[in-house]
Amino acid sequence: MSSVIVLEFNELAVPLMKRFMAAGQLPNFKRLHDSSRTYITDAGVSAPYLEPWIQWVTVHTGLPYSDHQVFNLGDAQKFQKPRLWDLVSKNGDRVWVCGSMNAGYSPGLKGEVLPDPWSVKTELNDDQLKPYLEFVRGQVQRYDDPNNKLTLSSALKFGGFMLRHGLRFKTIAAILSQLISERFGNTYWRRAFILDRLQFDLFRHGYLRHKPKLSTLFLNSTAHLQHVYWRNLEPDSFQIKPSTSEQKAYQNAVLDGYRSMDKIVGEVLEFAGPECTVVLATALSQQPCLSYEHTGGKTFYKVIDFPRLLNFIGIPNEEVAVEPVMSEEFHLRFKDEASCERAHAGIAAVLMNDRPAFKVKRDNLDLLVGCCIYSEIQGTPELVNSQGSKRQFFDLMYHVDIRKSGMHHPDGIFWVNRAANEQTVKEQRVPLEAVAPTLLGLMGIKPPEWMKGKNLV
Repeated sequence: MSSVIVLEFNELAVPLMKRFMAAGQLPNFKRLHDSSRTYITDAGVSAPYLEPWIQWVTVHTGLPYSDHQVFNLGDAQKFQKPRLWDLVSKNGDRVWVCGSMNAGYSPGLKGEVLPDPWSVKTELNDDQLKPYLEFVRGQVQRYDDPNNKLTLSSALKFGGFMLRHGLRFKTIAAILSQLISERFGNTYWRRAFILDRLQFDLFRHGYLRHKPKLSTLFLNSTAHLQHVYWRNLEPDSFQIKPSTSEQKAYQNAVLDGYRSMDKIVGEVLEFAGPECTVVLATALSQQPCLSYEHTGGKTFYKVIDFPRLLNFIGIPNEEVAVEPVMSEEFHLRFKDEASCERAHAGIAAVLMNDRPAFKVKRDNLDLLVGCCIYSEIQGTPELVNSQGSKRQFFDLMYHVDIRKSGMHHPDGIFWVNRAANEQTVKEQRVPLEAVAPTLLGLMGIKPPEWMKGKNLV
């Protein structure tokens, strides 16, 4: 049986993929599509369960949320059954998990697991990857913080690691070009493509070095661009129109995301060779987000300094560990129930303009917290804590200059490139739970009985 590379390109949209391929703008995606068995997966859930950190667990386990019950990003280890890579490793074969979202794994895994940058509870199984993960986490989790400055020492340390782990001249050239472009225009948003290239170089290096049976490459840049710039892709669909300057800067942002990933697809097809099955999976997709147009569009706010915020709420720093995740949310993890209960009550009591300023959800000794204000704030409002003390909102929080315009959709892309010039366009919807047993079948491994879906190919 062949080895398998799974390109986990988060949330690429089915209609946009069709549109861009038909226009001749994605030649490598088209090449992959035309030699694949293609399916549209159905996540089978709606909000609040339609989140990538939930759906990717389904992809990796073959179980729906109703069974795996992993609801939060960073909680993958709560699910104890083996993932795809655990089953491949148990079969005696090597794996390379490069950035897969919300990825847990079993002890003794044969191969390497690089967690996604948001899942801080998932430990590396190979400390050689630590310089990469620490650097990327720092950049991704605070990408929108104006106070998050890249230091020369951290850049040099990361650069040294990448030089030893597959950094190519074309990526160095792309980085230099990006830095130069930022001096002359509004191109900071294009840094997401640089992260993709760096992660691809690392993935390529690991794959060519070890030739694992199963490899996964997770990339998120285009999902982010769709969330932020779908309004610029289809301005006629939205009540709130982008300004002339915004449209000039961002009208091709989403297409450029697909084009950037298209180049990576082409490179994967070149080095994978005919003995390898290349798979594209997106878990879910996106659609225009129109629900907040009547209130000015959805935006959000993040914490400037966690110790300062915790002190205002009345949570001693020594009682809690803080773990930022996506968007406005962060975990507060406690060592004892009494501390967790006090913190829960304190957070829920914080008000702005007589309404709650934060949402908080408890799971044992873990609080998932986020600012629940999604409209643009005018003036200098104050936060009031449980003791009646006041603090200006913008002393503790900063506005992320984003107006959301893309939202999740349950359809996903699943293409299986089994052999040159073999194509079976299915287009019917198949359950997302079918992905895991199909991937195992491609590698000649019998799916366990608890997997719900069937092998599609």
